[in-house]
Amino acid sequence: MAFTFKQFHIDDHGCGMPVSTDAVLLGSWAPLTQAKRILDIGAGSGLLSLMAAQRSDATLTAIELDDTAVGACDKNFSASKWQSRLELVHTSVQEFSLTHQTSNAAKFDHIICNPPYFKGGTQSSNRLRAQARHTDTLDFHSLLQAITQLLALNGTASLILPAQSMEPFNEELNRSLLCMSQITDIRDSEQKAPHRHLFTLKRRDDDTEQSQPLIKADFCIKEPDGSYTQEMIALITDFYLKY
Repeated sequence: MAFTFKQFHIDDHGCGMPVSTDAVLLGSWAPLTQAKRILDIGAGSGLLSLMAAQRSDATLTAIELDDTAVGACDKNFSASKWQSRLELVHTSVQEFSLTHQTSNAAKFDHIICNPPYFKGGTQSSNRLRAQARHTDTLDFHSLLQAITQLLALNGTASLILPAQSMEPFNEELNRSLLCMSQITDIRDSEQKAPHRHLFTLKRRDDDTEQSQPLIKADFCIKEPDGSYTQEMIALITDFYLKY
């Protein structure tokens, strides 16, 4: 399916994970202030990279493993006005991390990722969708290890996960050299419990202690009548055509 935003176009035909509200929330919310080098892990059709390109002057590197998604992402990058700042690498994040370390390349100020989150359970009959949603090719341990290796000393990583995935993610996070610095609970309406969480990760000052208190916030997508809240409109107004 094709989506036209205010400053770019996305054709995600054949991609395992099509354009979603989750991705738009993450791409709009991620704190990109002063980032000069941004990494998009699991780029899919390139939506997060293009949103980051619109919001910053950074150079962006997008990693994608799936052949079909790489083709779509390459076309979307080529059609954008930020093509000169966008690089697409067809590989796994594990291989990219290894190659990046051995080349002594500069690390990234910001890493953005809408990661696979299902572990086990029934998978979609669509192989690409199953790969995008399940942790078979990128589990939380491997993701956090890659972020640790690729993130600059004072860098920030931004992610989004469903509520049911936060416990296993936090178990892995507690064993890593990273800590959560900010979390925003997302709910569809005021009457519903949070179903998604936007959050940022930073390096710990040492292996055990979190140096700064966790910043917490709440975010509501819809009013009781189903229309978007003012905070949602403010977040997406630079991207959605009708706002």
